[in-house]
Amino acid sequence: MNIEYKFFLSYALVLISMYIIYKEKIGLEKDVLISSIRAFFQLLILGYALIYILKLSNPFELTLILFFMILFATFTAQRAVKIYDGYKIAFLSIFLSSFIIIGILVLLGVLQLKANEIVPIGGMIIGNALNAYTQTIERFRNDVKNNIGLIEAFLAVGASLKEAEKIQIRNSIKAAMIPILNNLKTLGIIWIPGITAGIVLAGADPLQAVFFQLVIMYSMLSVAVFTSYFATNLSYKKILWSL
Repeated sequence: MNIEYKFFLSYALVLISMYIIYKEKIGLEKDVLISSIRAFFQLLILGYALIYILKLSNPFELTLILFFMILFATFTAQRAVKIYDGYKIAFLSIFLSSFIIIGILVLLGVLQLKANEIVPIGGMIIGNALNAYTQTIERFRNDVKNNIGLIEAFLAVGASLKEAEKIQIRNSIKAAMIPILNNLKTLGIIWIPGITAGIVLAGADPLQAVFFQLVIMYSMLSVAVFTSYFATNLSYKKILWSL
């Protein structure tokens, strides 16, 4: 069975998911359809673009690629969870957290300024920052909305706005941490990362594959913490405008 045939068969899973979403009136069937089709074309373009991208060696060019990824992540984040002044908050949260993590890895010598390292790992970090941001803001907004009376009570007794929203901020950061913590807890037992398997299948030392995967996982953990921290601290004054 060729890969094209397998692809079309696998799309049945998307159609089944869309049917369930439609039947339960969740309202996301259009997003699922568009996103799944868009993902196909984006990966198709990426497949050919990587031939040229992975040949880049100029740090400025590599930085521009990462910056473009952050801009696209910012646009996607604001569309997913619209809040007041959301583009600015999303950009700063994703940009600061991603470049702190990537910068630390480069300064420590864990990553080299080479396209085959910076682009894929940087993309994973930025993508995880996007996920952490949307989870954080979605939870933060809902918690503030559901506890507006409690927040107003704290404000009435002289608490600052940040102190009044402290519980919601803490819960939002916890929510962003759940997916990555689940991955860490099940890593190597339930969840077998494709990168680790691919490196081993390529004939590399299994220990090298493990270390490489752990570098990625620790980066994912850190960027989730940084992103959710920046997101809540940048949005707590403006989240009420979004209710």
